[in-house]
Amino acid sequence: MRGASRAEAASRAGVSTEAEIPTSFGPVVLGRFPDAARDGVFGAPAAAPFKAPRHGTVVLVTSVGGAEGSRGAAAALSCTGSRIETAALLVDVGGRVPRPTLIASASAHRLEERLAARLPTLRPAARGEVCHLSVAADGDGLAAAGTAVTVARGGLAVVHVAPELLQPLLDLPGAPRPDAALLRADLEGDRPLVALVVGDLRGRGLRVAVLKRRLGWVAERRAGFGALGNDSGGLPEPLLRRLLGVGARG
Repeated sequence: MRGASRAEAASRAGVSTEAEIPTSFGPVVLGRFPDAARDGVFGAPAAAPFKAPRHGTVVLVTSVGGAEGSRGAAAALSCTGSRIETAALLVDVGGRVPRPTLIASASAHRLEERLAARLPTLRPAARGEVCHLSVAADGDGLAAAGTAVTVARGGLAVVHVAPELLQPLLDLPGAPRPDAALLRADLEGDRPLVALVVGDLRGRGLRVAVLKRRLGWVAERRAGFGALGNDSGGLPEPLLRRLLGVGARG
């Protein structure tokens, strides 16, 4: 998924970046969800209907092109997946080591303890309703992320990765095996590239959704503390239903 070359290739193939939505790129269609016109949420239709589990889902989050805000989107998604009895895990590949917050849920603390026992060289942190973990941006870090996801089995695991590490994560044995992927992308300038990335991910059997607009600053900050409520400007429900098979937390 090399940005410039693939975008140029799409341009040479005659794909217009100014086409109206929905737009077709071979077998991939980037279409607007019927009930999400105001939210700017786009996604590739699934090859077949699915019934995603409420828990035990692994979602990969990354950006396409020069889009910003993928880390905030990953944090917001992890907040949505946390419940009283089961905290979500947020793994930030190449991110800063997180610090625990003064207030955190019991389930986040329990997950923090399990991760610390299994990965003693790392420093997981319970933050609000979520347990955060940072791993190195290399093969060892991706393997550690795979171990962390296994420890958190039964709850939502969100793995944030930089675009250049997306392919290594998908190909490396021992790395997390995602069920779905959330792409933060600006479709106006990167639509051909987004179509190529979506096509590759769907070919691997992943459900895919694209977040067209970056979340607001307040929402990103609250999500980073594991304290983003349903009414705090988080991810749109149509996108959540696509990734998790559910709506807002219930």
